[in-house]
Amino acid sequence: MIEAIKDIFAQEAEAIRNIPVDDNFQKAIDIIHHQVHEKGGKLVVSGMGKAGQIAQNIATTFSSTGTPAVFLHPSDAQHGDLGVLAINDVLLLMTNSGKTREIIELIDLTKNLFDHLPLLVITGNCGADISKYSSACIFTGNPKEVCPLGLTPSTSTTVMTVIGDALVVSMMKKIGFTSSDYAKRHHGGYLGHKSREQASQ
Repeated sequence: MIEAIKDIFAQEAEAIRNIPVDDNFQKAIDIIHHQVHEKGGKLVVSGMGKAGQIAQNIATTFSSTGTPAVFLHPSDAQHGDLGVLAINDVLLLMTNSGKTREIIELIDLTKNLFDHLPLLVITGNCGADISKYSSACIFTGNPKEVCPLGLTPSTSTTVMTVIGDALVVSMMKKIGFTSSDYAKRHHGGYLGHKSREQASQ
């Protein structure tokens, strides 16, 4: 069992090392910065199922580090929540297959509301139709899932999480986000105390 667990860790670590890093990362950062920090919009992140749970985490992490962001459930978007979108926003979509029905439908709904809203995609399939509509398509490398059935989102969600971290940290550096800025957004708990302590030094 111990060796099997070590092998899982090794496979996931290898998947992270093999994430393709190209100009799409820079494009995504520049677009988010332009829409949010220059035009006063927000980042709207969406995904279905396990990818949606990663999308929620990315949205909250962006918000706590100075880039206003919200999570939009693609199914709820069809029942009125699409109204959270505003004209200066940017939409970040997460789909491993690139073919998730609810995400494809969300693109159509978004274009019907704001035709020129920038779309960014994190996916294991940049060759899918979804990439035709995106301003930047970040490829995960489409790693093999460590799930013994090859079905359960596991390695794919790991690399999506890491890509989200890369985007967040890159944006923090771009906007010069400080401990003082962090403290204003994260008052409670240990991190709130630590950020105020760092800001006062």
